[in-house]
Amino acid sequence: MKFLQESKLFIFSKHFLKHVGLVLLFYISIVLLMMLYLHFSTNHGEKISIPNFTGMNSEKAIAMIEELDLAYEIRDSVYRPELPQGTVIFQSPLPTSTSLLYAKSGRTISLRVSKNSDYTEMPSLIDKQIKFAEEILTNRGLKYIIKYKATSEANGAVLEQLFRGKKVAGGSKIPIGSRITLIVGQNDMGEPILTPDLIGRSYFESMSILNSLGVSYMFLCSDCSSLEDSLAARVILQSPEFISDSLTIPKSTPFTITLRKNIEEVIENQD
Repeated sequence: MKFLQESKLFIFSKHFLKHVGLVLLFYISIVLLMMLYLHFSTNHGEKISIPNFTGMNSEKAIAMIEELDLAYEIRDSVYRPELPQGTVIFQSPLPTSTSLLYAKSGRTISLRVSKNSDYTEMPSLIDKQIKFAEEILTNRGLKYIIKYKATSEANGAVLEQLFRGKKVAGGSKIPIGSRITLIVGQNDMGEPILTPDLIGRSYFESMSILNSLGVSYMFLCSDCSSLEDSLAARVILQSPEFISDSLTIPKSTPFTITLRKNIEEVIENQD
């Protein structure tokens, strides 16, 4: 009983109450200071509407971002040859009109932009047979022109590979879609003939033209499973390639003709 009375007297003493008050005042001051700090450091209540930058030129988008007192970063570039160089194709955060979210000053907007050229590694095709070389170049997204050179050896093999008129070594980085000139050895050149334009023609039309020229040929059709499919197919690719009405090739040159039954899909993919 005496202990309780002494405890009660101590708790209500001026000395105890004074220290309790100081402790409470200290913690209240800390809380208030923290609230003020967070209010100003986080720009509490500030709301910046994020525009839609998709489809916009990156330079214009960056200028708008800076005017809004926001930061930016170019996250990466994606190979999109159908778009103008530097077109914004993605942004993060998404525009306020879509996400319903707002930003505060200093927020970083990440942009992904397009680029018109991408690079691939030039294969080493010297001494490789022309059919193998054509397949490798096509798989790497490269175009090619075949020119023949009389030789006593290496019949049908690549003697030189040229890019923009100069020899290009295997392993060199060149833009996808570039045209490579292959100099191919030919023992029996034969008389020159004009290269026919077979693109868009049917199987029988193409075969008739090639037979009239007296050349050897091979037809390929990935989506032809029957004779009816072959008859409905059209030529989408030929090798040697038709470039102009005046381009001649040796009569001994073998032709590889690629057909597709669903040529509309090929046209849509090219568009």
